[in-house]
Amino acid sequence: MFITVEGIEGCGKSTLLAGLSERLRDGGREIIVTREPGGSPAGDAVRAIFIDPALSLAPLTEALLINAARVQHMLETIEPALGRGATVLCDRFTDSTLAYQGYGRGIDLGFLRSICSAATGGREPDLTFVLDVPVAVSRARVASRRAQLDRLEREDDAFHERVRLGYLELARAHPRYRVIDATKSAPEVVADALAVFAERVA
Repeated sequence: MFITVEGIEGCGKSTLLAGLSERLRDGGREIIVTREPGGSPAGDAVRAIFIDPALSLAPLTEALLINAARVQHMLETIEPALGRGATVLCDRFTDSTLAYQGYGRGIDLGFLRSICSAATGGREPDLTFVLDVPVAVSRARVASRRAQLDRLEREDDAFHERVRLGYLELARAHPRYRVIDATKSAPEVVADALAVFAERVA
């Protein structure tokens, strides 16, 4: 099973992935946790470029970089794991491209879908959790990390609101998405996700 976790900065993706992976491993499943951009040596190199606050990247450059890394991610990590029957939990996937470079940056969604499909060979997640928080909550959580802001975290509130609303619009269009109120406590968010997972595999 291929599960992705999406949302704006500070929504709690890493926390949910840690909780989900722990609980699913307890059930005897092989769990692979990965992320985008990243998931392969080439992908990790692209990630360093992508989030570097010293760089200014055109929207199309972002989209092409992400999908170049995604090709390697699919070949080296995702497809081999799914092929042997593992459950893959991925922090961001093609929906991030649609939300950030599409709704956020204004690149045509049809164009983005075509390059994402080329990069993934048409593979889509079986289940996508969209962790929803208001932008103000996102800002507070990111600030609490006391770390240097990356290139996307430095974008203004209007950008992040467009991304958030983009995710919600995507989620209304297909049953593979489940929106979770990520203003709840971490244990509650994990419990909500596990309930959805149980429903899907029943």
